[in-house]
Amino acid sequence: MSELSGSPSPSSSASPADDAAHAELVAALTARWPEHRVARGLGRIQALCELLGDPQHSYPVIAITGTNGKGSTGAMIESLLRASGLRTGRFSSPHLMDVTERIEIDGAPISREDFARTWDDIEPYVRMVDERAIDGVSMTFFEIVTGMAFAAFADAPVDVAIMEVGMGGTWDATNVADAAVAVITPIDLDHTHLLGDTVAEIAAEKAGIIKPGANAVLAGQDPEAATVLLQRCADVGALVHREGLEFGVLDRRVAVGGQMLRLNAAEGPVDEVFLPLFGAHQAANAAQALAAAEAFLGMKAINPDLVREGFAQVRVPGRLEIVRRSPPVLLDAAHNPHGATAAAAAIEESFAFSPLVGVIAAMRDKDAEGMLRIWEPLLNQVVITRVASTERGTPAEELGELAEGIFGAGRVEVVPRLDDAIERAVTIAENDAAESPGVLITGSVVAVGEARTLLVGAGEDRRPVEEDEQPDRAELADFAEVRAVDGVDGPDAFGARSFDGYDDTVDGPDDEGYDEGYEDEDDEDELDDEDDDGEKDLSYGPEYGEQFDEDELTEDDRRLLDEIGARDYTDSDGTARDDHGPDHGPDRGRDAGPDHGRGGSV
Repeated sequence: MSELSGSPSPSSSASPADDAAHAELVAALTARWPEHRVARGLGRIQALCELLGDPQHSYPVIAITGTNGKGSTGAMIESLLRASGLRTGRFSSPHLMDVTERIEIDGAPISREDFARTWDDIEPYVRMVDERAIDGVSMTFFEIVTGMAFAAFADAPVDVAIMEVGMGGTWDATNVADAAVAVITPIDLDHTHLLGDTVAEIAAEKAGIIKPGANAVLAGQDPEAATVLLQRCADVGALVHREGLEFGVLDRRVAVGGQMLRLNAAEGPVDEVFLPLFGAHQAANAAQALAAAEAFLGMKAINPDLVREGFAQVRVPGRLEIVRRSPPVLLDAAHNPHGATAAAAAIEESFAFSPLVGVIAAMRDKDAEGMLRIWEPLLNQVVITRVASTERGTPAEELGELAEGIFGAGRVEVVPRLDDAIERAVTIAENDAAESPGVLITGSVVAVGEARTLLVGAGEDRRPVEEDEQPDRAELADFAEVRAVDGVDGPDAFGARSFDGYDDTVDGPDDEGYDEGYEDEDDEDELDDEDDDGEKDLSYGPEYGEQFDEDELTEDDRRLLDEIGARDYTDSDGTARDDHGPDHGPDRGRDAGPDHGRGGSV
């Protein structure tokens, strides 16, 4: 197979036939067990990876879990390591516009051609796993895309894979990889019907990504969660890096197009770091990302200029992303109260829209009332709509009634079609009396994805405005006041995570607790298991499903293996290939040679 590479957007020369073929493939994959129902167990993904030759063991892995902040933190880690000279793979979910966004190589989504090629490569093995119906379930959409990511990263090949957990940790499909660095962002109550009713129970599930001897990079947490995480680290001998102790934000200034940071790093502070993202929560994510990148590099400090370069190149679509300037239209994928709280604080701090008009759609299983109450003080008016691509969205009329009870009928309009809702919000914002109008589209990852397709275009670059296209101060003044707040001293001044929950309940040397921060990025379309009728689906099977065993293969299995060739990610002596070692230098992986690709033929 040829070396895989990332591509920032679908090919501009793609024919209608190519588009149709891609749509057909995506439809076939998404027709499987859907992401909003969770088939709990690792048996299927383990079986697939074994048949593929365990590609997840052919490169080191950084795993990321948590309730809030996974996507942004993962994007920052990837950008820092790429700036340091490593070839990166990154797996994330959900996607906004196209499924290829979930698998990135060198900071860009995999091309549609390589996505299809990877599927063609693993499809015979998926059929073998399907035929076994492990735990009574065929392979799920999420499991297959995870397997495709593992295979694509091995084919590239990459020097490091940053794997974002879909939900939980212990039994998530990504956890068949043994991460050298486990990153745990803030944990809160979410998906309690699957993960547990308390923060401690949820933390125990997420702590499963911390493997023996790994580095554990822990964000500020509720003391109950911190106790569980630190106990897990003590149990498996993981080296702990704690926000507020080993890493953190030392200073922060709001700046044009983002913020300037001073971060605590492995060998001392790194100052004048420009982060093109808004909000105190993103500053905290940046500090954790830097700690994770340095932990991966063996606690070696990254050159400060490379730190600045890496953060300056970070792009996180759908997180207070400006996709239009006249008037400015912002997209934010916050879909629960924690995410809305963080986004609202960031808007208040960084902009002065007058008026600010919201376009809000929500999924049926989310706390829409909680989100609306958070947005009410900030939004002058709200246009309520619904998502078009799934029946799981809250009907616009129903959400509108809820909004009227919070905003008052005079501040709410209901426009069922999203495109019409956006147009109406722009019209309201541009009234003659408007000083510096703005429009915010939020409430649902799905809604933000649909809006981004409308406003950016499915065939356009899927990244936000590039650095050389960032508006200068004069341009920004045309649509909103950007407040340059100097002299913000210490984390308490800007609402970063605090650390007053220390206790002595953990056995081991690292027994400090944490308090939480927030910035929600959990996969709303993947991380609940309710059917469209609202009933919970409990057909998960055992926590760990059975694996393929050589003695259990049928004659048909053996014949298929002979026909398509078994994958081989081992060295000639039979050991799993891992030639990265602890010294991940900037030259690794550039000329890795054929030994990093797949053995076997297709």
